[in-house]
Amino acid sequence: MERFTLALIGSIALLICFTTGVSAAPPIVIDDCIKCHDQIVDQVSTRGGLHASEITCQDCHLEHPPKGTNAIPACSMCHAVDDKAHYAIENCQSCHNPHSPLEIDLGNTEVVKPVCVTCHDNEGTQLVEYQSMHSGLDCNECHLEHGQFLACMECHEPHTEEMVYNDCLTCHKPHMPTVVKYPETIPSSFCSGCHTTETEVLMANKTLHHDLTCAYCHKTQHKMIPQCTTCHGAPHDRDLHSKFPNCLDCHIDPHGLEK
Repeated sequence: MERFTLALIGSIALLICFTTGVSAAPPIVIDDCIKCHDQIVDQVSTRGGLHASEITCQDCHLEHPPKGTNAIPACSMCHAVDDKAHYAIENCQSCHNPHSPLEIDLGNTEVVKPVCVTCHDNEGTQLVEYQSMHSGLDCNECHLEHGQFLACMECHEPHTEEMVYNDCLTCHKPHMPTVVKYPETIPSSFCSGCHTTETEVLMANKTLHHDLTCAYCHKTQHKMIPQCTTCHGAPHDRDLHSKFPNCLDCHIDPHGLEK
């Protein structure tokens, strides 16, 4: 009987030790994730953007199998639909990998413009308000990858051979390309690519207009037509100006000015 009592006490002691050990198991901490998910932790650390700097694994993954079944969070848990139109788009993971969310794959979306303009609303508005051939293109015809773009000369012939991509941007904005604005320092040779006749006539001109740049007269914006009086005032007497109010009736063409 005494031997049985000692065995029973020993069994109870072992059971107490076992159950105490289980209940006292340390909780999972952030440093534990890398023990099994080293590649994912490295991906987040190097390419995770704000997912690396602002949150931890456990801020998204609230549970872990097998004890927890809700291991994969919904994006809306942080990116609320009411916060931004882009967050209302369904199937986020067709473009975004949550562990490298800024590496956006547009290859799974047939038409990307409705998605793009939810973030790039300014560019979307320009394409609508300033209609051009660009307005009819889907975004991925110029932006083959997110954050990447084609240089103008990959689709367009330059006005002149010496032009480079940054020269295009001096006058044109890709999302409103027909609104052509430029500084006064723009070389006249850039204009000559489209306005060949005017350039040839001006080069043959023997008046002071020959020495002026195109932008000196056509200031700031394409198709701006200056008034002769802006520079010349009223050079003739009043009666002559009254009889011939249009300077070009006598002087024919500002580019091939007749004295």
